[in-house]
Amino acid sequence: MTRVTSKGLFDFKPSGALDEDVVEWMKNGAEDCGTWERYVNLVNEHWDNSEYDDEIISLYRESNSLFFNEMSKFPEYQEASKQVETREILVPTSHDGDFKVPVFVYTPQSLAQNSLNAAYIYAHGGGVIAATATESKPILVYTAVQCGVVVFNVDYRLAPETKSPNNIKDFYEVVKYVSLNAASLGIDPNKICIAGDSGGGYICLGAMVLLAQHNEAHLVKLAIPSQPMVDDYSFGDPLCMTVEERYDHLQRRHAYRLISSDLNSQKSCPLMFPGKVSDEILSKFPPTVLDSREFDMFVTETRRLAHRLRRAGRLLEYIVIPGAVHSSPMFPNLKCGKVWIQAMKKCIQEYLLD
Repeated sequence: MTRVTSKGLFDFKPSGALDEDVVEWMKNGAEDCGTWERYVNLVNEHWDNSEYDDEIISLYRESNSLFFNEMSKFPEYQEASKQVETREILVPTSHDGDFKVPVFVYTPQSLAQNSLNAAYIYAHGGGVIAATATESKPILVYTAVQCGVVVFNVDYRLAPETKSPNNIKDFYEVVKYVSLNAASLGIDPNKICIAGDSGGGYICLGAMVLLAQHNEAHLVKLAIPSQPMVDDYSFGDPLCMTVEERYDHLQRRHAYRLISSDLNSQKSCPLMFPGKVSDEILSKFPPTVLDSREFDMFVTETRRLAHRLRRAGRLLEYIVIPGAVHSSPMFPNLKCGKVWIQAMKKCIQEYLLD
């Protein structure tokens, strides 16, 4: 496969410190995060005890809902919602019983009459355990309007009710469906992007593994896994981790235990840990923009993946938003949020639309 060529769009310099508005945002959030604190305390003490799973999952899902509800209040997102047409499609699958994956389609009104739009197929965050596609609608309608794409927001099944790799396969089947039915969906089959944040970044990476394994990466022009869960770095020694990684590592161990059907037998599987994909399969990945944060809890594993992708000739850009923490760029009032959306616009324009 021919090596991709980076246009060198970005030269972000690490700041070495959190942005002041991010610090204030975190402080304000801490004043109303009793649910999150109970979750963190419980998972840190009982991450490996299944007797506490139901309570931990409940707290985590509630915390995620509170986060997305807060994010939805910004006028930028509310205004964007008035500028898109929304519909739902159901994608039939059979890899884990007969199930129709709900997909919400957001088409900017400015693109509604076009027959060859670019597609942005997205997997929401939430650690593969929490949140819903509809909770990510605010930032996705904003992305659709700002970037000039039709968004396909995939409501893949969550763990622990659905185990790896079936959540990934939900998303993969949607990618295949959009490609196969591009004409009836008003999509240019040569301009398909797949993306996801955090746990959704993990889902996106897993789909990239499947596409590469089946020699189908040509179906995707661009992949943008953002701040993704990548591998089992969280099971290592916390003494060598960053502050954010150390804070999160037991939460992540618990999440992976819930996502897996048998963590021990799946520990080397790239559909469980996409960062463990072989060099051969990695070399077949779609052209990739890997998107991270300077103070993200997945920064080390993302950096390692960026190095491997670059060496394999599949990396277009490796973005690290300075002064930002995990998910802070999803808030458009923050400096890092403004930087991030401009970076996404530039990536999509240069690597998808052109």
